[in-house]
Formats: sequence, C-alpha cells, structure tokens
Amino acid sequence: MKKNSYSEDPQAQEASRQRHFNIRLNIFFFSAFAIFTVIIVRLAIIQFVEGPTLTAQEGNLTVRDIPLPPTRGTIYDATGAKLAYSTPVQSLYMTLMKDYSKGTGAENRPEALALAAKIVKVFDKYGDPKGEKLSAQDVVTAMDLDSRISGGYAPRRLKENLSDEEVAYFLEHKDAFPGIDVVEESIRHYDRSRVAVQTIGYTKKFKGASYSLPLYEKLRAMKAQDPSLQYTDTEDVGYDGLEYQYQKELRGRNGFKSVPINAQNMVSGLAEITPPEKGNDLHLTINKNVQLRTQRAITDQLKWLHTHPVSGKLHPNAQTGYAVAIEVNTGHVIAMASMPDYDPNTLDGWNIENYQNGTITPYSSGRSGHNLESVVLLGSTIKPLSVLLGLNEELFTTTTSYQDRGIATFGKDGSSVRNSQGHVYGYLRTPADAIRHSSNVFMVDMIGKRMYSKYGADGIAEWDKYMKEFGLGVSTGIDLPKEYLGTLEYKNEAETALSRLVYASWGQQGKYTTMQLAQYAAMLANRGKRMEPHLVSKITDANGKVVKTFKPKVLNQVKFKSRYWNEVIKGMATNVSSFDGFPYDFARKTGTSTQDVYMNGQRIQTDNGVFIAFAPRENPKLAVAVVIPEGGFGSESAAPVARKIFDAYDEEYGLDGIPKKNLNMAQEAQPTE
Repeated sequence: MKKNSYSEDPQAQEASRQRHFNIRLNIFFFSAFAIFTVIIVRLAIIQFVEGPTLTAQEGNLTVRDIPLPPTRGTIYDATGAKLAYSTPVQSLYMTLMKDYSKGTGAENRPEALALAAKIVKVFDKYGDPKGEKLSAQDVVTAMDLDSRISGGYAPRRLKENLSDEEVAYFLEHKDAFPGIDVVEESIRHYDRSRVAVQTIGYTKKFKGASYSLPLYEKLRAMKAQDPSLQYTDTEDVGYDGLEYQYQKELRGRNGFKSVPINAQNMVSGLAEITPPEKGNDLHLTINKNVQLRTQRAITDQLKWLHTHPVSGKLHPNAQTGYAVAIEVNTGHVIAMASMPDYDPNTLDGWNIENYQNGTITPYSSGRSGHNLESVVLLGSTIKPLSVLLGLNEELFTTTTSYQDRGIATFGKDGSSVRNSQGHVYGYLRTPADAIRHSSNVFMVDMIGKRMYSKYGADGIAEWDKYMKEFGLGVSTGIDLPKEYLGTLEYKNEAETALSRLVYASWGQQGKYTTMQLAQYAAMLANRGKRMEPHLVSKITDANGKVVKTFKPKVLNQVKFKSRYWNEVIKGMATNVSSFDGFPYDFARKTGTSTQDVYMNGQRIQTDNGVFIAFAPRENPKLAVAVVIPEGGFGSESAAPVARKIFDAYDEEYGLDGIPKKNLNMAQEAQPTE
C-alpha cells in the first residue's frame, strides 16, 4: 500500500486547535457583550425617553361607563288616558376636558371661568325669557371644577330644558365650547285634573331619594356593576304610590357613554354611546271618569256638611274624606280617593308628608278639624260580620228572636251600652232585623257576652281570627307602599276580656283603613272570597307588547253555610235616603263611630261617618267603602258619596253589565218623529 506523502506534526495540530477555540470564545463573549449592551440601552430608552409616553398610553386604557338615564314609562288609566308621562327636553352638560381644580389645575381655572361667562351670554340671548335666569357663578357651581360631587370624567348638568334657539346655537358652535354636549332628558308630568294623585305618587331626584328611602339607600350602597342599572343623582325616581311601587318596571335601563380616562381621571379620547331603553308602561284598573266623580263627590259632600245640619248640627270639622270602589269578582280598584289632594306637578318645597294616601294609611290627606287620623273605628259597619261570627259559632240561629230594650248591661259593675240616640227597637224577629236596625244591644247580649261565656279570655283570640280572615288587621295585598294594617284596640290588655268583646261586637274596638273596609265589603258580596285588590291590570313595553298581566287572585276563602250569608245580606237594608230612586236593589250598612277628642282641656265626643255597600244585591259587581271623619251619621255624611260612585260606575261599565253612557248615546242618536 502507498504511504501518505504528508504527515502533520501532532504538536502543531494541537496549537492550531487551541487557536481556533480562542477565536470562537472571543467571538461569543463579544456577541454576548453586544447583545447585553443593546438590551441595556433599550431599557434606558424605554425608562427615560419613552416612559412618560407609555405611562400616558397606559392611563388611556381605562374606560369608564357613564350612565345615561332612560325615559320613564307612562301610567295609563283603564280608558287609556295618560295619568303620568314623561316628555323629552334638551339639557346642557359639560365634561371636564382639563384639570380646572384650585390646586393642580389652577393655571387652567381662568379658562373655565371665562367659558362659564360665555355660556351665560348664550343663555341670556337665546333662552326662554320666562325661564330660570342663571348667573356665571351658577354655571361655575354646576361645573363642579374641584370634583367635589362627581369624578372629573362625569358630565355636569349646567341647564335643563333648553330652548330651541339655545340648542341650535350650542350645536352650531360646538368647537367654541370644549366639553359641552346637548343631551336629551325627560320631565315627568301628571294629569292636570289631579286624578288619584296619592295613588299615582310622584318622583324626586335620586340624590335626595337615596338618603330617605330604603330601596334607593340600598342601590346607592351597592354601586351596581352593570352600567345599565346604575343610577345618576339627577334622574327622577319614584318616591310614593305606584311611581315607587313599580320603580323597576317604570324606569327601564340606562344607556351609557363609554369614555377613556387618563391617569388624572379626565376624559382622554372619543366616547362610544349605548342608547338607553325606555321603561315599561303601567295600565291601571282606575277609571279616570269614575275617579274624578268620586273626588268631586267627597269635596262637595264636605262643603255640604258645613252648611247643612246632620243629626241636628253642622259639621265644620269634617275636612277630609276617603273612598274606595272595588270590583267584587276581580279585585280591580276602580276608584281610590283621598281628599283633599295636591298638584304633583308643583311639589317643589311643598310639605307632602301631611297629604299622604288616607285610604291606606292613618296619615291622612290633610286633617279633620280635631286632627283625627283617616283610620277610624268601624262603628256599625262591623255588624254584618259580628252576626256571621255569631251564627258560625252557634251562639244563635237564623230564626232566633230578640227583645231590644234599648240597653244592655255587662260585667260586675253593671256597665251598660245603649242604642244610638237611645232607640228601643222592641221585638227583633231574626238577626237580620238586628243588622237592619243597627241594634247595639243585640250585638252586646248575643255576641260579645256569649263569646266570653263560650271562650272566656280566649274569646279575644277567636274574635281576632275572624277579623283577619275578613282582611281586618292584615294587609289587603294592595300594590302600594306604606299600607297600614289597622289598630286592634281589642288587644288592649288594660281592659277586661269581657269589655273588649262587648265593645268590639258593635264596632268600637278596631280602627281600619278605607281599603280594608272596601275589601271586607267585597268579601260580603262574594260570600267569603277575599280578593286581592289591584291597581295595575297589565304592564307593556315601549312597543306595546304585554310583559305581565295581573289576574284575579283569591287570598283566602271563608266558608259559611248559605243560610248564614242569606240572613246577613238580607239584613243589609238600612234605610238610606240618598239612594232614593236608585234603580238597583243593593246591600248596605251605615256606621257611626264615636271618638273622643280634646279641646281646651275638655273631652268631647265626635261622630265619624262610615258606609259600606255593594250592588246589585244579586250578582254584585261593585263594592264601595266611604269614610268621613267628623262627618256625623254615616247614612247622611258618607252614603251620598257612595251613591255618586255607584252612579258613575253604572255610566262607565253598567251595574247590570250595560254601560249607561253608551245606552244614552244610542238613544240620543235615534231620529225623532
């Protein structure tokens, strides 16, 4: 084999390899040094050169959602008339584009002051000459330059209800007014006829309401994360009545403006708008025509009582009156009047607390002459229930007779009760006669005393059970806030159990609302079904689509023997002159509750007028309750109001199912011979 002609020295090869390794190692270290040098230089550039810019960009990544209040839903009566509604108005808002605060933004503040003066000149030139006059200081205050009320990014309302000329000017000169926006809002209006104003309620600004009503206190504390549910201080919210009860449905959902915010909490960029959703509409069971006639009937009757004697004297202290009309089979409230009332369109600075809904609260609309509450003793209107109780407890039968001597005694001390005006009714053939003549002594001897004989001290609990089954002393279920449950004086343990039962039997131990009385009357009419009273029949959305309907609801049912109902309803036939000529047979019970009042340190007694009725007697359609504090006998003070309510309902709906207004119109349209 041929031998290689070249052979390298091993020592030289090792030296060559060491040389190449050193070169590669040097290249590696140089490359690493170069890379780290570039990184360090880049970090320095980011830190010292690009840092402020990147910090500002980071701040601009924060986006705030500013609520835009929705238009509140409309409240309609049963005929479709608008009782509460909102109309659009244009308002001027300002969003702070700079820091104008006295501290960090002091150098910018003169710019804001000059802008305020410029805005006021536009108001003075183009605003409604009859409208509110604003000064430059008023506008500066509204700007909230030091962000004491709102964050820097939150729009401030400078003026509400701009004129068309003001709107046009600000839109045409938008570039001259940095941060200025014209925003559509709404103003709440109520029917000028003042239809059931305490029932409809009214609105206030959220800022004020959130410190006085539990619902809004909770909302303020929660700070809802969903921007469509966030409230603004300047939006209108329900404060009483249906406006408050159905706040969630009427309000709708916010729109919102999404704005980028910088590190100084100021707007830094263009906003995106999500429009609000209008609130739902309420459709009531209240009929405007029946309601207005009810209100007028009370007002006229109060004036009449001041000039015409009842039970031998005038009643100038009858200053208030209450009435409720409920459909027997549905529970629909057709009229609900608490008089005197107020104008909800002009509430600013007005003391509303003394003019609440007296049909469901003791804090009446105004006060009677002796400052009596709107919740009064039932008087003789309790007697149909007393007799039902006695029959069901088998204290007597439908054929039991009674000799009325005009006085009944009870207790070891020989306490006594007499009939009204000392009447002696003599032989009462059946319990129905006792109801018709309104015999106090029958109730004492046959019910109060016998309940005590049967149950002893436990008779109070038995009495209470019956009262509550008929809605007296419990909630009626009405869809309104602040409902009062009544004053149960028969639970006053300072008196003996016997005396409490005796006085309760003829209506002198329980004070209830007019709404409770109306529900009780309706329960007598439908023979034991306690219907839930309702003011809203349905809720619709902004497009008219039905969102919810309210169907008749039976709260509880009392089952007595038919002959008991027949006997009691037969007895509800007291003579009432104000119903002369009424074309329907109807069931009624008058009541006069006596109450002690004090004048000049002396105790005197005053009579409250109470009346319940339903019509027709067979197949009843409508139940009515009327209360006139200090009005005298219920047959003469309260009954005339009830007659006018029945007449109004007959016109609109027909107590026999045939609306008389339609019948009258048809007759008038007939050609004459």
